[in-house]
Amino acid sequence: MTGWRCSGICRALALLALLFPLRERGCWGLNPSSGDLEKSPRSDPDPWEGLHRNKRSWVWNQFFVLEEYTGNEPLYVGKLHSDVDKGDGKVKYVLSGEGATSIFTIDENTGDIHATKRLDREAQAYYTLQAQAVDRLTNIPVEPRSEFVVKVQDINDNEPKFLDGPYLAGVPEMSPLGTMVVQVAATDADDPTYGNSARVVYSIIHGQPYFSVEPKTGVIRTALPNMDRETRDQYVLVIQAKDMVGQMGGLSGTTSVTVTLTDVNDNPPRFTHKNYQYTVPESLPLQSVVARIKAADADIGSNAEMDFRIMDGDGPGMFNITTDEETQDGIIILLKPLDFETKSSFSLRIEATNRNIDSNFLSLGPFSDTTSVKVTVEDVNEPPVFSSPLSKMVVSEDARVGTSIGRVSAHDPDNSNNGIRYSIDRNTDLERFFNVDAMSGVISTAKSLDREANSVHNLTIFAMESRISLITVSDINDNAPVFAIDYETLLCENALPGQVIQTISAVDKDEPLSGHRFYFALAAPAAGNLNFTLRDNKDNTASVLTKRGGFRRREQPVYRLPVLIVDSGSPALSSTNTLSVRVCDCDSDGVALSCGAVAYTATGLSTGALLAILGCIMTLLVMVLLIVTMRRRRKEPLILEEERDIRENIVRYDDEGGGEEDTEAFDMVTLRNLNVIRDPNVRRDVTPDTPTFFHYPSTSRPSYKSLPDNVVFREFIWERLKDADVDPSVFGFFRGLRSNR
Repeated sequence: MTGWRCSGICRALALLALLFPLRERGCWGLNPSSGDLEKSPRSDPDPWEGLHRNKRSWVWNQFFVLEEYTGNEPLYVGKLHSDVDKGDGKVKYVLSGEGATSIFTIDENTGDIHATKRLDREAQAYYTLQAQAVDRLTNIPVEPRSEFVVKVQDINDNEPKFLDGPYLAGVPEMSPLGTMVVQVAATDADDPTYGNSARVVYSIIHGQPYFSVEPKTGVIRTALPNMDRETRDQYVLVIQAKDMVGQMGGLSGTTSVTVTLTDVNDNPPRFTHKNYQYTVPESLPLQSVVARIKAADADIGSNAEMDFRIMDGDGPGMFNITTDEETQDGIIILLKPLDFETKSSFSLRIEATNRNIDSNFLSLGPFSDTTSVKVTVEDVNEPPVFSSPLSKMVVSEDARVGTSIGRVSAHDPDNSNNGIRYSIDRNTDLERFFNVDAMSGVISTAKSLDREANSVHNLTIFAMESRISLITVSDINDNAPVFAIDYETLLCENALPGQVIQTISAVDKDEPLSGHRFYFALAAPAAGNLNFTLRDNKDNTASVLTKRGGFRRREQPVYRLPVLIVDSGSPALSSTNTLSVRVCDCDSDGVALSCGAVAYTATGLSTGALLAILGCIMTLLVMVLLIVTMRRRRKEPLILEEERDIRENIVRYDDEGGGEEDTEAFDMVTLRNLNVIRDPNVRRDVTPDTPTFFHYPSTSRPSYKSLPDNVVFREFIWERLKDADVDPSVFGFFRGLRSNR
């Protein structure tokens, strides 16, 4: 008996097939009629038939391989064996088909089949292979070639996915409870025929209590009744799909569903005012817009469309009302001329009604509203009106100059009933034949008339109101606002954050009719500063507040804060005003004691102060050097004179020198050798009381005139030397002469 032998796993599966008739999972695959390997991998043979099969050469099983196997060794699939193989090594097993050698390998000696790669059922669910037993030496088949199937067994390795997500859906507002919104669907790539890997249930993670989802179908429904779009018009739901029927260990995926509440006509129109008042001039042309009134409707689109009508009012036929299709405003139009003197005001009652009313919401009330409109006619200064548009007058050609011909009359239709002044249009009376009295309107001749020259005169008479006109120059916005006063703002060093340190106001030379309205803000350079902020008080004043505390005069004694002031004119004008804030030392009550800059101590000098001090020191050094240099220059002549001949220091004359005769007048050798003549017994370290080069009696001393010239000169020099010795201010030159005696 020959045949294929199933592995131990397949035998166990065959036993299970005998116990549980799972036909699609049978281990046997026999065809009793042919005796060959069954071709179709999806056949479902009766497992009991396998026990009573006829003797055949091949027996095979459908092999199963678990997908996503992650072991280190090749996965054992099964074993093929032929009864021809006696175990002597003469039979060799050969495998071919899908994945042969690349995925599946067979031991040619034992017939063991292994999977060498990890398999993915979602990529390929089964593989069809061919097995053959051949003679090892001749390669001649000893068994016919037969096919068998390796089926990849599914595991739960794929999470559900919403291929159409995220979802956008809409549901009408005020929908009943349980109204279907949308259906979501998730797909699972796992095998739906095996286990629960692909059985998905749905749940809502985010979106309660407004919506719910059916676990099996994924249908999303409203969970609350009467959801109002005007309160909230959009919801974002998070829906989860979990396989394994939602059991623990299952995989899950999520998607978002954006639900928008669509509008229904559940809100009636409502007038923003119950009484409107408008003023129009009596000269307003026909078909002009008298007023626009607004009725608000919380709905949108066609549900907010409305129609207006005049329900009642005085002056029928004077006005009509239509709807502006873009803004849904009611537009009141003038149909007849206005006359202030006839009727100065009109009262109308107007109704606004929704154009598209939903019968499902009639219980919410009437979808209409009413309001009152009062139209006041403003008097306009109308021109005078003649009592007769054409007057015929007759005058004789021989009438004297100044003869009255007739009179014209006009009146002021206004209530003021001003006086009338008359005049002739001289374009119709170029030769000035006639005059008209300005006050009475009486026309008279101004020249002699000649019927033969001109028998008819057509005159045009002007009638004008006689009134005193007061001319007022209207104001335009041509002045920018400025600070009301020059503010002196003091800031205590101990100020706290958020403390108001100054309230400012503004003035403007202009005088608008509606009054001034000023807007305050910090100018752009100071808008983001960390020290101060500005708060517009909305009453034409603003407050300056601190942003922080801990201000120090030593760090910065004064702050300059640019404040932008804008008026309400058209066009608006603005100016930037600088507010000076001085930092002060204050007492505990916040009273400023001293403000402004303080002297810097030596330990706290800034870089600028150090540079200033260094500059002063350098200046003093330069001045000292200049003084020393000038003094040295002044002393240079004395030093130079020491190097000259001594005679040049003592021989000075006012007259012209005699050249060599000056030196011959006395003995120069004597001057250079004073020690020879001087008394050797006199102490050199003591200055004599009356130094002399010759001894004279104490009772008498010869005068200079009786002495020789050279002796007189020496005596003079000696006296000067004595004076120099006792005078400490005398330059050392003379002392030098004494030391060389």
